[in-house]
Amino acid sequence: MMESWVRFSAQSQAKERVFRAAQYACTLLGYTLQKGGARAELLHTIKQLEAHMSLTRKLMRLGNSAEALEAAKRTVHLSDCVLRLCITVAHLNRAMYFACDNVLWAGKTGLLPELDQNKWSQRSFRYYLFALILNLTRDVYEIHLLMERESRSTSSKSFNSSPSPLTLTTENGGFPLTPSPPSALSPLPPLPLLSARLKKHFRLLVTVLRNNPPLLLDVLKNMCDVFIPLDRLGLYPTGPGFIGACGLTSSILSILTIVHPWLKLKP
Repeated sequence: MMESWVRFSAQSQAKERVFRAAQYACTLLGYTLQKGGARAELLHTIKQLEAHMSLTRKLMRLGNSAEALEAAKRTVHLSDCVLRLCITVAHLNRAMYFACDNVLWAGKTGLLPELDQNKWSQRSFRYYLFALILNLTRDVYEIHLLMERESRSTSSKSFNSSPSPLTLTTENGGFPLTPSPPSALSPLPPLPLLSARLKKHFRLLVTVLRNNPPLLLDVLKNMCDVFIPLDRLGLYPTGPGFIGACGLTSSILSILTIVHPWLKLKP
């Protein structure tokens, strides 16, 4: 029974991602056609198609609030306190976001005709934005841990591979060693030193992300998604063209994690 429910949930999530990709593709297409001087009838048709896609997605997400709460119950027992806080609170905000989305669906379908849709939409996007900020915080934390691990591993390999110096003394036929005078070289100036450190950290970052495709995909997906609530809330307006491109890109990345489950970041 549980396996059947998990399979059904995965199929429903995959369909919702496809509709999401189609919705933002319509947003991007409408913006492109508008810039190209397309007819008003065609633009109106694309707008209607986008609205239908959005409404269908809301219908598919009616049970997602309960699933987000169940996910929060699972992650509340994680041993790492930072991951536990970020992931659990992100799931709780997703649950609130989906609950507001369900109310909006009821308003759009006429079940709640007097609903203030703008107010509920703003509330929904605030929960969505906070969840994405927590997801990005979790990504940055995991990158930091992996970079520290990679740095320690590289230092250990370098230390083990370095040859041991042979010290010559009077007993083995050498000459007595005298302490060398302190070096007269001046320390590196701040700018080159900072540049060297930045290059080292950048190489570590590239290595970590290249060796961890699930983390890389999660970072890209969250970075694309975060511009959507920022635009809708008026905090960082970017325009429909950019939002359409970001939404389409993040949807394709989400579909990849569904088609190839090993690309999904865990836990």
